[in-house]
Amino acid sequence: MTDTSERHLEPATRLTGTVRVPGSKSLSNRALLLAALSEGETRLTGLLDSDDVRHMLKALQALGVSWAHESDGVVRVEGTGGRFPRAAGDLFLGNAGTAVRTLVAALALHGAEDGNEITVRGIERMHERPIGDLVEAVNALGASVRHLGNSGYPPLAIGALGGELRREVSVRGNVSSQFTTGLLQAAPLLPGGLTLQVEGELISRPYVDMTIALMARFGVEVETLNTGFAVAPGQRYRSPGDCAVEGDASSASYFLAAGLLGGGPVTVEGVGSSSLQGDVAFADHLADFGAEVVVEPERIHVSRRGAIPAFDRDFNDIPDAAMTFAVVALFADGPCTLRNIGSWRVKETDRIHAMATELQKFGARVEQGDDWLRVWPCPSPTARVAVDTYDDHRIAMCFSLVTCAGVPVTIRDPGCVAKTFPRYFEAFESLRVTA
Repeated sequence: MTDTSERHLEPATRLTGTVRVPGSKSLSNRALLLAALSEGETRLTGLLDSDDVRHMLKALQALGVSWAHESDGVVRVEGTGGRFPRAAGDLFLGNAGTAVRTLVAALALHGAEDGNEITVRGIERMHERPIGDLVEAVNALGASVRHLGNSGYPPLAIGALGGELRREVSVRGNVSSQFTTGLLQAAPLLPGGLTLQVEGELISRPYVDMTIALMARFGVEVETLNTGFAVAPGQRYRSPGDCAVEGDASSASYFLAAGLLGGGPVTVEGVGSSSLQGDVAFADHLADFGAEVVVEPERIHVSRRGAIPAFDRDFNDIPDAAMTFAVVALFADGPCTLRNIGSWRVKETDRIHAMATELQKFGARVEQGDDWLRVWPCPSPTARVAVDTYDDHRIAMCFSLVTCAGVPVTIRDPGCVAKTFPRYFEAFESLRVTA
């Protein structure tokens, strides 16, 4: 019997070919919520089929939202006009951070049915991911949300609204951009609109820009202020009819890096210059790191141009995709430093610690700080290396790339990729050339 708890990857002498990445997880869950809050029916195409999206769909169903699968990647959502038919019950969202943060904000400003509560919970790791800043913000606006466990973390109980909702609030920007996203998406539920001040640096700003662009597709405009954002009163979501979800730019990063590390050429379809996602900037960084990159509206081509230079770079704008560069650093011609990646510590696992631990298994020297990681390139080991994945899909996908150094790799718990890319390893293997 095959042991499904491990995936054995053989060395790759070259990686080349074409891959179409599945729909964006971030856009899929944002679009599902906006479709549910809209007036009219929305036909979402290119929707990601993954654990995170399934959790969102089940939660919407529990709230009384009607939706139906039309075909693969196509879901029709009947909008509620901003009022959930069943605002009570228990919602389980696994480790889907985007779903939790956006739903909590919307449900808090919607309110539970009188005499009832809505509970939001997830797996153990989700209960270790901070949400206190978001809870403080919605409660300051007039919501009633309380922690059921440790203060500042899920699980949460959302109660009925107690009175008139306010329209001005502030939130810290340096913990998670999803707090800002959640508040902005929920803003049309506030009769007086919303003025949101962001305190300090807003990390992962491109994800907020993506949220704003998607809200505009559903008829709600967001004004950018010097230190925050404003949503004018009287706006409500209206279905655009059809809404196409573009390919996942974070998932694309592994295949784009494969074009560099594996020689290429590799073509990634579903992302390009027309993408809303900030992680398409990964291709710009690759061009600085020895890759030949050609970007078209809906596809990107990458091949190796020369040696990979050492780098010292701020990756605040692309924190998820930047994980791939920690593995690219193994192939560079000198030590590489990834900066401003503190958000890694509150993701699916403590990613700075996890990446440092696993990179050292390949013989690399690694140093880490609160928000940075430094990696020295190293001679490639020839013996098989087993990578622990910490129930984190991105760690599993990142380390498949080390096979480009002639290293056989075993990925433990490969099924964790189901969070965003269930068929990742089949897609990666389709590029491998062994002769």
